[in-house]
Amino acid sequence: MSIEARRQVHRRAQRDGTERDPTFYPVEKKMGEDSLQTWIVELLRPLIERWYSELGRPRFVGADQFIYYQQFDPSKVVAPDVYVLPGVAPGRRVRSWKVWETGIAPSFALEVVSSDEPYKDYVDAPERYRELGVKELVIFDPDWERGRDRVRWQRYRRLKTRGFVRVETTNVDRIYARVLGCWLRVIGAGEEARLRLATGPEGEDLFPTAAEAERAAKEAERAAKEAERAAKEAALERIAVLEAQIASAAEAGGKGPGAR
Repeated sequence: MSIEARRQVHRRAQRDGTERDPTFYPVEKKMGEDSLQTWIVELLRPLIERWYSELGRPRFVGADQFIYYQQFDPSKVVAPDVYVLPGVAPGRRVRSWKVWETGIAPSFALEVVSSDEPYKDYVDAPERYRELGVKELVIFDPDWERGRDRVRWQRYRRLKTRGFVRVETTNVDRIYARVLGCWLRVIGAGEEARLRLATGPEGEDLFPTAAEAERAAKEAERAAKEAERAAKEAALERIAVLEAQIASAAEAGGKGPGAR
């Protein structure tokens, strides 16, 4: 059914009082996914969610849901590997997202280049995200060394004077994501490659995962308790020394010329 035919059906539905969009918008992918892509997303999505929470600006951070951006045309869709919805609270259930219903498009999106269709993410993805209205798109290619015309990182930004354009390409291990306000950094190589968030002027400090933060908190608690125990023991030792000195002075005083 053409877009115009869908619109006519929708107008008839409005006249009948049902006001329901009859267009079918799928909510599930019918294709498999590279396990490396899955592992990268499983680590990164909750990291970004925690990052925004630590900043005091909680955001919905999703992964792999269909995002439709033109009503009546289900072909106008993207399924970012990771994305951020500004103004949407974390924890909300999202089966698919229709931009025209809320007026909210993702502010940030990440695409991990597919191992079986790499050039789809190089050619098709930027145009779709331009149409979507995303502010920043980062494309990460874990297999960038397999082709001379491939790069590890690409970053697209929406600029006032130039529109949605590619502003950076690099093969180094990290790239700054302006919308996130931190670095995206590759840790590991090959099948062990993962993406982490990093801070600092050059992205030198890794933002901890929840497990790492918990371990660090426990270690800090143990260190604090050990320091407290050591301080108490030192205080007791000083008291014992003072008591010994007092006792010795008292004994010496008792043996003097005036002692009976």
